[in-house]
Amino acid sequence: MLVNQILKGKSEEGVMTLPPGTTVSAAAEFLSSNRIGAVVISKDGKAPLGILSERDIVRELGKRGSGCLAELVDDLMTAKLVNCTRQDSADAVLAMMTVGRFRHLPVMEGDEMVGLISIGDVVKARLSELSMEKDALEGMIMGH
Repeated sequence: MLVNQILKGKSEEGVMTLPPGTTVSAAAEFLSSNRIGAVVISKDGKAPLGILSERDIVRELGKRGSGCLAELVDDLMTAKLVNCTRQDSADAVLAMMTVGRFRHLPVMEGDEMVGLISIGDVVKARLSELSMEKDALEGMIMGH
């Protein structure tokens, strides 16, 4: 299964982004109210500058306390992004996420971000694919 197929199964809302200069507190509120685990930091919604996850915020809270909530997302976000394309396979994406120990991956088309997939999106797609394979094999065994 390709990333493009996974993106087709997601909502058409696009990628939720916040601009640089947003406070960590506002980003945490944004993540919570939208029930998402990460947000892309972008000036224009197309070129990702970084990504900030719930884990990033919790890690800093644990290290430094609530003072980090007044800081800017620019200081906590992961700026060195790993990304994928629509043509990458689900297995390749899972491998990237496992090796890099992250759960969200921007999908790029040239210099423009066209989507964001999570490890949950990839696992869901992979389970669906395995279910179809199982059904096909059972049909072959039973002579259908």
